[in-house]
Amino acid sequence: MKKKRFSIKVKFIIYVTLLIISLVSLILFIIEKREVNTIFEESKNKGFLIAKNIADLNLKPFLFWDKKGIKENIEKQIDNKLLYIIFYDKENKPFVATDSTKNFKGIYKSSYLKGNITPEHRYFNSLNLKKNGKTIRVLEVEIPIFAGDSKSKWGSVKIGLSLEEMYMEIRRTRLILLLLGGGGIIIGIISAIILAQRITNPIKKLVEGTIKISKGDFTYKINITSGDEIADLAEKFNEMTSKLLKSKKEIEEANKKLIQAEKLASIGRISTGIAHEIRNPLTSVKLNIQKVLNDANIKDDEREHLGIALEGINQIDKIVKDILDFARVTRLNLDEFSLPSIIEESIKLISNELKGKKITIEKSFESNLPTIIVDADKLRQVFTNLLMNSIEAIERKGKIKIIAGAKNRKFVKIIISDTGCGIPSEILPEIFEPFFTTKSSGTGLGLANAKKIIEQHKGSIQVFSERGKGTTFEIIIPRRPK
Repeated sequence: MKKKRFSIKVKFIIYVTLLIISLVSLILFIIEKREVNTIFEESKNKGFLIAKNIADLNLKPFLFWDKKGIKENIEKQIDNKLLYIIFYDKENKPFVATDSTKNFKGIYKSSYLKGNITPEHRYFNSLNLKKNGKTIRVLEVEIPIFAGDSKSKWGSVKIGLSLEEMYMEIRRTRLILLLLGGGGIIIGIISAIILAQRITNPIKKLVEGTIKISKGDFTYKINITSGDEIADLAEKFNEMTSKLLKSKKEIEEANKKLIQAEKLASIGRISTGIAHEIRNPLTSVKLNIQKVLNDANIKDDEREHLGIALEGINQIDKIVKDILDFARVTRLNLDEFSLPSIIEESIKLISNELKGKKITIEKSFESNLPTIIVDADKLRQVFTNLLMNSIEAIERKGKIKIIAGAKNRKFVKIIISDTGCGIPSEILPEIFEPFFTTKSSGTGLGLANAKKIIEQHKGSIQVFSERGKGTTFEIIIPRRPK
């Protein structure tokens, strides 16, 4: 059987609620005890004060043993709070008492103040007395009576005060304390819920982030602005995901390069074998055709057909040469060159094609562009190939724009754009693939070879195109390759 689990939020609320209830209960218990003691002390002091006032008011009649006068005085003072009054003589025997004493059972007939009594002596006691079959809570207070400077006690007065009012006050106090305690507990629970949400919500976000990361979504960012340790953890979490994303991209890029390298190696091996097998018999055929063409006795129409065959053989030979050049692993012959001069030399190589289609070249070279360390022949091959592609994409009277400048302190950027027909978006990702071409003639190795050369220079090449609006190639290469 699976053990039932509680979330951190639920546990936090339960623990805090129990803690609040315990603390509030303890505080209320202490306050209630102190309040009850305070109320009882107030009632006791009030009883002593009333007893003293009664003694003072009846002191003269008491000294003259005027029972009738005392009786009249004390009967007038009996009410719902003051239940009975009893005067005791020197012998601690009842001297005079109110008629209300007959209503109570259990009232002591003699004084509590016996023996050597001083004016400071006091007596009090809380009693439960019976009146008409009902139990009444009574505070009984007795004080001694002294006449003038006499050191001997002349008697004492005992009164009985109803404690119902006191207990009513205690009940009101307890009710108020319970309401305050209940309100405090409710506020505490609400605060615990809010605090639990503030604590657990960031943790939930961290959990969600962990789940997304485990599923491979390294772009997920945790947005926590609480300014505490959890926010620090979220920040470190985001740093970790950024590094993982970077590592993932590097691994994917490395895998792509590895796959591309394996593909090119396979193509190279196959192409090289086929090219060699084709080239040997092709050379023999070419030599024999050239030998026949050198014979002055062949007819003109035969010479024309042999010339067409020789052109086809030359075209096949060029294709074979391109395949071998692409498959061959070459080392760069690096040296220091001026980038504008390499571009100018590339333009000269295709000047006839530019004139034939009346295409203008617009150049924009950054002034004081420092020299770069490259293989000038290879780079010239790249520029020539890209320019020829632009010329072929332009019908007539178009424009090719070449921009060269510094990208930053370590790289230079070359942009070649044209106003040609553009490249369809569906084939744009494939144009750098070996043997991919949309032309009726060609090997489809020009752009693949250009990309290979640029990557040998530790650079990159990108293409941007829109059908009917032209094409732009962007090349970035380091000034000083490692």
